[in-house]
Amino acid sequence: MSVTNEIEEPGETGMLKYASVSRFHDGDALMQHALTATELATAAARKYFRGRLGVEFKADESPVTQADRGVETVVRDYLSAQFPDHGIFGEEHGIERGERDDLWIVDPIDGTRSFLSGHPMFGFLLGHLHKGVPDLGVIAMPALGEVLIGRKGGGAHMNGEQVRASDQTDLSKAILFVNEGDKIHKDRPAVFGRLMQAGQTRRFAYDCYPHALVAMGHVDAVVDYDLQPYDYLPVSAVVEAAGGVMSDWQGRALTISSGTQAAISAATPQLHAQLLDLVNG
Repeated sequence: MSVTNEIEEPGETGMLKYASVSRFHDGDALMQHALTATELATAAARKYFRGRLGVEFKADESPVTQADRGVETVVRDYLSAQFPDHGIFGEEHGIERGERDDLWIVDPIDGTRSFLSGHPMFGFLLGHLHKGVPDLGVIAMPALGEVLIGRKGGGAHMNGEQVRASDQTDLSKAILFVNEGDKIHKDRPAVFGRLMQAGQTRRFAYDCYPHALVAMGHVDAVVDYDLQPYDYLPVSAVVEAAGGVMSDWQGRALTISSGTQAAISAATPQLHAQLLDLVNG
């Protein structure tokens, strides 16, 4: 089910030439083009990975590299050519045509610190929103060769095979990942203390992959913190297409208007409700 179009090297203009798109699902052009954009992003990221990179630091002290900007440029060029009437919101290059009902959202390297250190647990995130609400998402792991795509009402797939969240409803028996644990410990120590008593198995992590594991049914829940829209909107579409639940810590649905957020992904509504109770004391 993966897209198999050929990708040419940049020509004299610096622009990639895009071949025709093979079909993932009849009639769903958004999914077809999302997968092609993901292939372009994956190829670009692999060229930079474990190479010599120029690094800068943003105002929030998070790093940005040549790879972040380069990958986002490739994706924006493709989407702008295919959907000239859609808006695009990317982490590195901001918003174009943000007032449109249809908006693509791009996180070119989710986990830049992992990428910089040669650690393979970085991702590429792509989402599509209609009137501010996510209806399609992609979580790709370029170094692992894994691509998850989820479509509202259409289920979720990993490398062409359908995946689904687990049926775990009991937090005491759950596999729980805590993302950004150092930030939670610093800012919300009481919440951190309760999290350390929760679940049957706990792991610390960062970035998008634990949420992907929820969608694949390997992990039951993730508590995350200090996320931007390009971090959580593509991910929420995948988790929910796989049958899971994702919200902010108050249980509100995540939209383009949610702003900086803490988030919870859970395999079932029952597990989600228990985690809301936990983080809110």
